[in-house]
Amino acid sequence: MGKKPDLVVFNEETQKYDAAIKPYGTNASAPAIKPLNTATWRNDGVDRVNKQFKSRFDEISKQYQELMQQFEYNELVYSAKFNFEPIIGEDYHLYRNKKEEAFLSIIPPNQCKFNHLGSFRLNSQKMWEKI
Repeated sequence: MGKKPDLVVFNEETQKYDAAIKPYGTNASAPAIKPLNTATWRNDGVDRVNKQFKSRFDEISKQYQELMQQFEYNELVYSAKFNFEPIIGEDYHLYRNKKEEAFLSIIPPNQCKFNHLGSFRLNSQKMWEKI
């Protein structure tokens, strides 16, 4: 067979005319094929994903700050002076004396004249929690 005109849709592999089964128009009066504008969809997707990343980052950042604060409390209490073995679940009070030394006590702040730094409780994992 010879070459077909451009307007004729002939499939060389199947040796058939297959214009009717094409997913696009094949004649001159068919609607024009226009590429979709995916920029809006893409920008919307980028915005949503960025918001999710920022939200997750903020959560992790908050957890990090809480962890660092807990670390600092533990560092402060464990470096303080005390002459007793703290009991898990009990409340203790951290003070600073006139020599600027931190010490741990069972005496509540309303009964003590030293600078009160905070009250803490020892949990079962031997971590000090601010109360």
